[in-house]
Amino acid sequence: MQLRRRVLTLWSACAVALALLAVGCTTQPTAGASPSPAFNATDTAWIQLMIPMAERARLMTDLAPSRTADPTLATLAAKTGSTLREDLLSLRAALRLSGTPDTNPHEGHNMPGMVSLGTLEKAAAANGRAFDRIFTDALSAHFTQSRMLCASEQTQGQADTAKALAATIAKSAAEQTSRLDKLRAAQPATSGGETTVMPG
Repeated sequence: MQLRRRVLTLWSACAVALALLAVGCTTQPTAGASPSPAFNATDTAWIQLMIPMAERARLMTDLAPSRTADPTLATLAAKTGSTLREDLLSLRAALRLSGTPDTNPHEGHNMPGMVSLGTLEKAAAANGRAFDRIFTDALSAHFTQSRMLCASEQTQGQADTAKALAATIAKSAAEQTSRLDKLRAAQPATSGGETTVMPG
């Protein structure tokens, strides 16, 4: 149950432990692992939370080129997708340094702030303003939760590598949130006549 305790430690610090308990995270295999003493429970739990969050958000940005008609949103999605890819490389490198297996203890879970599979399906079936609203709402929630998790890692974590990465991701999320807020403010409210859903 060591991994579960690690996960609960971080989410408790972020005031979302109850949400984590609700989805029932389970212990993952750790055979052959050699944990690094430089990384504490918060460090590894933070990394294992951020990886699936970034993966889901990246899938959302990948939908934008074929779904949005807004060049500003398309540009933002491209920049965000590129940043998320870089973050994932850094997170997985940090995970290797920690000696923790690259497993996903959150497989099948919809964590707070994570773009859900249902949201991705909805976005993939929408075009134009309908897609834009789904996209901006989902990324806004992602950035908000990412910043909260990164703040917790910076105060509760131990490994310099993880804490520095958290600071970098938090700064990037704050900058992207600012751009996203401006884009959302400029979006007209969607109506039934503006919603386009692709067949199938």
